[in-house]
Amino acid sequence: MGFQVNNNVQWVGKIDWELKKFHGDELSTHHGSSYNSYLIRDEKTALIDCVWTPFAKEFVANLKKEIDLSTIDYIIVNHGEPDHSGALPELMREIPNTPIYCTANAIKSLKGQYHQEWNFIPVKTGDKLNLGSKEFIFIEARMLHWPDTMFTYLTGDNILFSNDGFGQHLSSEHMFNDLVDQAELYWEAQKYYANILAPFSKFVENKIKEILSLNLPVDMICPSHGVIWRDNPLQIVNKYMEWASDYQENQITIVYDTMWNSTRHMAEQIAAGIRLSDKDVTVKLFNCNSTHTDKNDIITEVFKSKAVLVGSPTINKGISFAVAGILEMIKGLGFKNKKGAAFGSYGWSGENTKLISTELEHAKFELINEGLRITWNPDDEALMKCQEFGRGIADSLK
Repeated sequence: MGFQVNNNVQWVGKIDWELKKFHGDELSTHHGSSYNSYLIRDEKTALIDCVWTPFAKEFVANLKKEIDLSTIDYIIVNHGEPDHSGALPELMREIPNTPIYCTANAIKSLKGQYHQEWNFIPVKTGDKLNLGSKEFIFIEARMLHWPDTMFTYLTGDNILFSNDGFGQHLSSEHMFNDLVDQAELYWEAQKYYANILAPFSKFVENKIKEILSLNLPVDMICPSHGVIWRDNPLQIVNKYMEWASDYQENQITIVYDTMWNSTRHMAEQIAAGIRLSDKDVTVKLFNCNSTHTDKNDIITEVFKSKAVLVGSPTINKGISFAVAGILEMIKGLGFKNKKGAAFGSYGWSGENTKLISTELEHAKFELINEGLRITWNPDDEALMKCQEFGRGIADSLK
């Protein structure tokens, strides 16, 4: 059932406690998620977004308990992706003529997904919709993270309904930011940014500057996933500006896969060498095989890092499936201001480091060196080379 966000705004979404994967199998959601839908009552009544398709019937049934559906005057679709719009077909069967306000790109998206000619009303930045004592102001937010995305601002209550912006995949019985574990909240917010919004950082930066230039007071930010920001809501806006600006921390992340532990031993000695040279830098090691570490957690650590070292054995003149996958994700996410280097063991042909270095270059990482290759299982001399390799990495980053 819903709960009151304030006197005239009600949350009517769905908390998905059991969700573990999102975007197919592309994104892990260790803490579940929520699909946030909001009912705004003034002289006119509006519904902002709905929920994912599997919960469509439940959503409409619950909404009927809150309001006579025929009294909903407007539907606002901030983004057409199915986790936000999936219940629309079920809802529109009940109120088929209700106008749907969204961007022109969202109309294309919704028609393409649901093949319905609903009563679409296209809007663009600056357009307004009067509710009586308050009004909506629409703000296009293209590529945050789809071309059809927009934000909706509610005057009077000073609420920004930000859709995917400023959200997190986090389920909680406490749906406000001041009531949840802050470390968990910010980890999930950063993971969401790193894995979903990072490719569009320039759009994020420009859009935030545009919104701030409008001088609209913001007392609350209501995203479409996770908790509502009511306590100092601009704290997450400031974090987004920080994350969008070629973000890095004083961290080096080592990502590797291994067949018979040779590459793992290399990774551990490289880490030891880094620590011997720089006791202040944070060093994190991850075996990227899916049986060991979640790929999206690794990506979040890569996003935080100033340098990333990637290791793999040579397998059939190539590199491991897991390492190749992580490199492909890194390339697609378009991280900036990162350095990288390759390492790995081999027995015969030894193409691994060259292949990894090439992929890091394709991801726009600055190569620190040509990489380190060790034959077979590293002996004491080889392990010392790994330590020296780590020292050299740390020294180059000081």
